[in-house]
Amino acid sequence: MSTPERPEMPGIADERTGLEAWLDFHRATLAAKCAGLDDEQLRLATAPPSPLTLLGLVRHMAEVERGWFRRVLAGEKEAGPLYYTEDNLDGDFEVGEGDTWQEAYATWQAEIAAARGIARGRSLTDTGVHRNGEELDLRWIYLHMIEEYARHNGHADLIRERVDGATG
Repeated sequence: MSTPERPEMPGIADERTGLEAWLDFHRATLAAKCAGLDDEQLRLATAPPSPLTLLGLVRHMAEVERGWFRRVLAGEKEAGPLYYTEDNLDGDFEVGEGDTWQEAYATWQAEIAAARGIARGRSLTDTGVHRNGEELDLRWIYLHMIEEYARHNGHADLIRERVDGATG
């Protein structure tokens, strides 16, 4: 797998363009942190006692994309969880020998494509309803997604450096 290119960030942009650009930047950053590693390396939990792995982070972000865009913004009740259950809310982070980059990456990319399709044509003030009943607009969802990726990309930095010394 080649290292994905991170998009150039616009220095001046309207709000929507800026939000989407930063979200895409962080999506590409997580992909770059995983680039060049095999499944075994992607399943390594390198910062004990934390069980976090790069593969688990990708699976988690597929769940996050699905949750915020499909379930909350689009109201797709049938878009249930991919990797976790009500009995195991951390199932997305828990990876086993049979879990592969190919599957996790394809699922993550499909959820990103779905998210983009759902957001396309909507206003930043269009709303969806969270499972707790709170109404949230697309602007809030974009900001939350940027925060979520930024936080987990920090985890990915540490994990990747511990796997093979790669930084940046």
